[in-house]
Amino acid sequence: MKVAITGATGFVGSRLVQRLQGEGHTIVVLTRNTTFAHKVFPSEAFPSVEIVAYTPNASGSWQSVIAGCDGVVNLAGEPIGEGRWTPERKQEILNSRKLGTQKIVEAIANANSKPSVLINASAIGYYGTSETATFDETSLSGNDFLAQVCQAWEAEARKVKDAGVRLVILRFGIVLGNGGALGKMIPPFKLFAGGPIGSGRQWFSWIHVDDLVNLILQALTKPEIEGVYNATAPNPVRMADLSQTMGQVMNRPSWLPVPAFAIEALLGDGAIVVLEGQQVIPKRTVQTGFEYKYPNLQSALTQILN
Repeated sequence: MKVAITGATGFVGSRLVQRLQGEGHTIVVLTRNTTFAHKVFPSEAFPSVEIVAYTPNASGSWQSVIAGCDGVVNLAGEPIGEGRWTPERKQEILNSRKLGTQKIVEAIANANSKPSVLINASAIGYYGTSETATFDETSLSGNDFLAQVCQAWEAEARKVKDAGVRLVILRFGIVLGNGGALGKMIPPFKLFAGGPIGSGRQWFSWIHVDDLVNLILQALTKPEIEGVYNATAPNPVRMADLSQTMGQVMNRPSWLPVPAFAIEALLGDGAIVVLEGQQVIPKRTVQTGFEYKYPNLQSALTQILN
């Protein structure tokens, strides 16, 4: 296959590019920063990667590279867990997803030789937060800021169906691997200062990065996969359980809680990402027959941390 990817230099995207190249596919990396992309994917190590400069929020000549691709994977978006959510930052978070997806769909619609599938990232933030409810792909959306962002993001992606292109929306849980959210949690544990964040009762719906990449590959290659799927492991846990399991795997104590006010002081409104969660079940994903390599937190953390 020939696959175009946005967000390819990120935590999930770079792992996906490695897998696709390893399986003999050609990859078109759409990036705002070609210098950085060449460092992440040096040509001698990644001969199957073509790096193309693009402006996510604007139409341009970059859109022509979509023609002739078999699939497009749209992972781009401003990070939500870094820094305070000022009004400007919230606008960036929204625009990077809404406008970025709009321009990808525009490129697909205008292509003479259209890709057969668009795989568009979304997030379990779609459902809002709750300590008591359980959500699956049929659940209604929430009404907080992240839920509104996900609704706008998915609405733009759905327009690709007007061009006759198959659409798969993957609502990502918290992705675990060497980097990402887990990368920020490991240092305190190494210093014997790890523990649950906030109340510890909030739900933590997660997925191992390798399972997520396998899920994207399944969506690329199986034409019967269509619509919305939760990209989460089948066994969500509470934050206190996450901390306890990390402590066990790392052979470190996990009793030192991080108070909510400390996170709020650091992240402002963005603290909702770690202080409030949602219990998300990948009902449709499991129904496809997808086999998780890491269905349980213990096995996932053992693989990552050891």
